Amino acid sequence: MVHSTGVVISLFCSYMLILLTTGSTVTTTLALKDCEFPAIFNFGDSNSDTGGLVAAFPPLPAPYGETYFHMSAGRFSDGRLIIDFLAKSLGHPYLSAYLDSLGTNFSYGANFATAASTIRLPHLILPRAGSSPFYLDIQYLQFLQLKSRSQLIRQRGGIFASLMPMEEYFSKALYTFDIGQNDLGDEGIFRNMTVQELNASVPDIITGFSTNIKKIYDLGARSFWIHNTGPIGCLPYILVIFPSAQKDEAGCAKACNEVAQHFNHKLKQAVVQLRKDLPLAAFTYVDVYSVKYSLFKEPQKYGFELPLVACCGYGGKYNYDSSARCGTTMSLNGSQIFVGSCKNPSTRVVWDGIHYTEAAAKFVFNKISTGAYSDPSLPLKQACHRS
Repeated sequence: MVHSTGVVISLFCSYMLILLTTGSTVTTTLALKDCEFPAIFNFGDSNSDTGGLVAAFPPLPAPYGETYFHMSAGRFSDGRLIIDFLAKSLGHPYLSAYLDSLGTNFSYGANFATAASTIRLPHLILPRAGSSPFYLDIQYLQFLQLKSRSQLIRQRGGIFASLMPMEEYFSKALYTFDIGQNDLGDEGIFRNMTVQELNASVPDIITGFSTNIKKIYDLGARSFWIHNTGPIGCLPYILVIFPSAQKDEAGCAKACNEVAQHFNHKLKQAVVQLRKDLPLAAFTYVDVYSVKYSLFKEPQKYGFELPLVACCGYGGKYNYDSSARCGTTMSLNGSQIFVGSCKNPSTRVVWDGIHYTEAAAKFVFNKISTGAYSDPSLPLKQACHRS
C-alpha cells in the first residue's frame, strides 16, 4: 500500500514537472500569429482620403498639410490621417489615391476614398453642390477595374508592371472602410431631415454598405477592418448650424451624436450578420466613435485643448464660418484676411471645423490598433483571424 502511494506521488510530480516546463510552449502555440497583409485597399470619405477628391477637383490650399508634408497633400487635415498611420504600421508606404494619375504606386494597395463620399447615391454631387460623385458603389466599380486591369498590365510587363499589386495580394490584403458620416451629415442633417427621418434612413444606408461588402468579398477579399462613424455632433460645422441644440456634458449636439450612435448600432448588427453570411471572411468592427468622443470629453487628460474649436478657421465661438473656410482669403472692413491655422495644431482635436488634426488621428490610431476598441478584440496585425 505504501509502495503504491509512492508510485502515485511520483507520477503526479512528474506530470506537474512536464506542465511547468512545457506551459510556455503550449501558450505560445495557442497564441495567434500576426497576419501578413501585403496590401491595403481602402474605401471611404474625407476621414481617409489621401488625394482622391483633389485629383478630380481643385486642390486644397495651404495651410492644409502643413504639419507633416509641409504642403497640401490631398488630405483634409494639417497632416496624416488614420489610414496613413495604419499603412505605416503594416510596413507599407502611404496609399496612393486610385484617381490620382501622377506618381502613383499601387503595388501595396490603393485608396478609393474621396472626401464628401457617401454610401448611398447622393442627391446633389460636386462640382455643382453637395457630395462626391464617387460614392461607395462607384468605389467598388473602381476596385473592380483595378483588380482586372492591374493584372493585364503586369502580364504585359514594362515600366508600369511593378507599380501594380500581385494577383495573390487581393485575397491576402486588408480591406479598410470608414464611410457613413456624410450620409448622416450632408445627406441628412443639411437637408433638414428630422432625427426620426434620419434614423429611418439608416437601414437602407446599412443595406447599401453590406451589399458592397459582399461584392468585394466575391472578388476575393477576406479580411475586413470596418470603422464606425464618429461623434458628428462635436464638430464645429454642426454646432454652428444648431447653436440652440441641446448639448451633452462635452458640449456636443446631443441629438446629432445619438443619430451617429444609432447608425453605429445598426452597422455593428450588420457586421454580425456578415460574419454569418460570409464565414470564410474575418470582420473587425472598430469603435472609432468612443475614442474620438474621449478627445472632446476629456481633452486635457490626453494633452489636447479647445476640442470644439477649429484650429484653422475664422469667427465665433467655434472658430468656424462656412463662408470663411480654412485656407481662403476673406474681406473684412476693406482688408483682405487670410484664414490660417492656430499656433499649435498638435494640441488641437479639430482641424478645419469638419476634419481632425494629425495629432488627433495619431491618437485615435494608437488606441484602435491595439484591439481594445475592436470586436473581436484583436489588434490590427491579427485582423485576418476569424472570430
